[in-house]
Amino acid sequence: MDTQIKSKDRVAAHGEVFTNPREVNAMLDLVKAETERIDSRFLEPACGDGNFLIEILRRKLAVCEDRVKAKKYTQLQYEHDAIWAISSIYGIELLEDNAKACRERLLGYFTEQYTRLFKSKCKAACIESASYILSKNIIHGDALTYKRVDHPDEWIHISEWGFIGKGMVNRRDYEFSYLVGEYESDGLFSDLPAQTFAPIHFLKINASAYGE
Repeated sequence: MDTQIKSKDRVAAHGEVFTNPREVNAMLDLVKAETERIDSRFLEPACGDGNFLIEILRRKLAVCEDRVKAKKYTQLQYEHDAIWAISSIYGIELLEDNAKACRERLLGYFTEQYTRLFKSKCKAACIESASYILSKNIIHGDALTYKRVDHPDEWIHISEWGFIGKGMVNRRDYEFSYLVGEYESDGLFSDLPAQTFAPIHFLKINASAYGE
């Protein structure tokens, strides 16, 4: 079975071809140090169901786990950096089923690794924070038009999750077209944000915290 395509119709209609794990790892190894840096941001503009993003998350969480095993991290420190890691991963995907599968895949892996390490001590709030961040970071949209597909009249917005100390996170939303389009600036988040939010503790990131 060819795992690089779902159907010939999807290939013809959308050019959908998935990258196999060997190629994913070979490409990511070219920037290996960045994939293992917790705060290093990655944006996949055609993320599919997350073949690249899941491997980036795996590498980042492996670093967090190693620090726990070396007794350099408490559970709270692991949770902080695991949320930081997942907040650094972004994807835009044209097809709704792929975007949904990508979110579920990333959250599933995050939850699996977290519960394996801490078992009954796991906090539901940590998983909820990860889930909410993924709902914002994995976007059903068209990276070429800068528009959302699920809400065609809306521009794609990218959320910057700034970890500012004492467990607090400062969220700022930016218009994707200004970040990477004709108004491209010197850095991904160097333009003025379209919307800013009050700082929130990383274990309290959820829809109600942002008035949604």
